[in-house]
Amino acid sequence: MTDERTATLRLGTRASQLALTQSQHIADVLTASSGVPVELVHVSTQGDRSSEAIAQLGGTGVFVSALRDALHAGTVDLAVHSFKDLPTAPAPGLTIAAVPPREDPRDVLVARDGLTLGELPPGARVGTGAPRRMAQLRALGLGLDIVPIRGNVDTRMAKVAAGELDAVVLARAGLARLGRMSAITEVLDPIQVLPAPAQGALAVECRSDDTRTMALLAALDDPAARACVAAERAVLTALEAGCSAPVAAHAELAEAEDGTAELWLRASVTAIDGSDSVRDSISGPATEAESLGRQLATELLDRGAAALMAGPR
Repeated sequence: MTDERTATLRLGTRASQLALTQSQHIADVLTASSGVPVELVHVSTQGDRSSEAIAQLGGTGVFVSALRDALHAGTVDLAVHSFKDLPTAPAPGLTIAAVPPREDPRDVLVARDGLTLGELPPGARVGTGAPRRMAQLRALGLGLDIVPIRGNVDTRMAKVAAGELDAVVLARAGLARLGRMSAITEVLDPIQVLPAPAQGALAVECRSDDTRTMALLAALDDPAARACVAAERAVLTALEAGCSAPVAAHAELAEAEDGTAELWLRASVTAIDGSDSVRDSISGPATEAESLGRQLATELLDRGAAALMAGPR
């Protein structure tokens, strides 16, 4: 008879190299902390099966729905998501049981000949699949030709090696997890290119009534990462924007004078053609992370963010 306390947990994951690397890391940490074996279960998602741009697929949730269906069906016990891929609305019957320590959320440039963003000549072809990155790169006014691309990290970098593109912009976190840091030619300053909400963070999800899995995952949760992500995603929610909208947000924690944790949050909305943007910041107690995100979103909306997200008429 199987002891339920040591029964193998089934972890649902996409089959891309980055997803498998992230999921295996969570599996290893979970086994190390609990002694419970974890088996990876590959789940194919809409985003994996389609070659269309994410925005054309509907953006939010294209990498998530199939994993959540598997959780509801009971074919997996937990799922690991890139947090920035998750819809902002909660999923009935499911809970984010752990937000593990976060990787550096900044964007990076991988360019030919070791070039930085400022060294790329006008007309240089720079590839990215994210409307947020497209908008912010155009707003810099460097005269770059921003090219929409799809594919995994290696596929994108191969376009630079082959001379099809002069550079690509990627998340530093993915390259760090894949051991590809040597390919980076510049880590982009958030003042130039502000990261996506929840970039670099993972979300480990399970069924809300699965008390055993929830208890095991509690050991993986990092309160600092959870607070920062909560603030950033509250901006998205209040703006009623999906993960493919040209919205950026980045939160950091610092110690206040009274010894409590203070959260500093920056966010921006940029017109997809780069012609205009609004950006603001706010700070306050980390315990009020979501409230700070909502307040900052209200400031951005008051300054015209909705029109920028809607795009040209």
